[in-house]
Amino acid sequence: MKKLSAAVLATAFLFSCNNQKGSGSFTLSGELKGAKNQRVFLEEILFTGVAPQVLDTGDIKDGVFTVKAVAKEEGMYRLRIDSTDNAYLFINDGNQVQFTGDLHKADYDGFHFSGNANAILKSSMKAIDSVNRLLYNKRQLVSSLMGSGATANDSVVKAIRNDFDGILKRFTDYCFSFADTCTSPVAAMFIINRAPVDDVSQFEAPLAKLASRFPKHKGLEATIASVKELVARKNTPAQAAPTNTPATPGPGAMAPDITMNDVNDQPFSLSQLRGKYVLVDFWASWCGPCREENPNVAAAFARFKDKNFTILGVSLDKSKAPWIEAIRDDKLNWYHISDLKYWNSAAVPLYGFDGIPYNVLVGPDGKIIATNLRGNALHEKLAEILK
Repeated sequence: MKKLSAAVLATAFLFSCNNQKGSGSFTLSGELKGAKNQRVFLEEILFTGVAPQVLDTGDIKDGVFTVKAVAKEEGMYRLRIDSTDNAYLFINDGNQVQFTGDLHKADYDGFHFSGNANAILKSSMKAIDSVNRLLYNKRQLVSSLMGSGATANDSVVKAIRNDFDGILKRFTDYCFSFADTCTSPVAAMFIINRAPVDDVSQFEAPLAKLASRFPKHKGLEATIASVKELVARKNTPAQAAPTNTPATPGPGAMAPDITMNDVNDQPFSLSQLRGKYVLVDFWASWCGPCREENPNVAAAFARFKDKNFTILGVSLDKSKAPWIEAIRDDKLNWYHISDLKYWNSAAVPLYGFDGIPYNVLVGPDGKIIATNLRGNALHEKLAEILK
């Protein structure tokens, strides 16, 4: 099995970021082959978890369109095509940005934005996708092995997971070191934000270093403030909570009911699964350790699903698309719900956890049997109670 070296990663980032200030108005002119006459949307993408902001709309006529916006500084934007799933990220690399695309060509062969900053952005996205595919293949291999009877302690499984961890660390280190030298604050923020960290607090140091080089970039300031808020929220001591806040439920306690929308935007509740053994699995698509643990959870589901056992995935995602994509990619074929509120999810205070992955095993009577079962401990506990 090939390991992903820093040198291999570096080949995907051969372009050097340029320092486009991005201030003033800019025009995005483009031609999109294969597109019927329809609307296009120019949206601003923020790194603070706020939904994309529509800045302008235009009409595609005979494949050609033009949209405009005012930018106070260099930023990240998205060109979204109406009535399709196609959306393209770009940086306002100059006052005139040119776009060419083809709806009939897949992935990165199907579009191009002018400017060196957009060349580095596209190259970065391709490299990130390459790493994600490698990690996905390793997760699937572990899932296949454990589904065939292997355990988390088997030497082959351990070797794959060690390799997986090594890739995550090297990729994180590279994202942070690349951002240290990139002269485009937006490209740097994009790459930092894609580092597969265990905890949001790990973004603080690289963002602070970036801020020292770009002290006047408001988007960077807002991103840092958002990260600090998330870190502070997670680190708030338990005694600061209201006195009427219930204690974290543990074994023997009734599992608090959860009602959120499922993947089809229909409400679904934990109580609907009463009468079954249910693993309530708290996770998110952006959580590296969660994605690493998913093959183990999937293997447990495959092993015990015919013994009155099921899983309810409760996601702390911020938007629906990556949540659905992760469910599909990791083959999580059980019930899923989310209120898409990140750490503001209603599930967090109900169950009192401060990190994910986290899970709660609930019995048919609705009482909690065990909590935080990971790796082989999950299989052992299920084997113990589901004889």
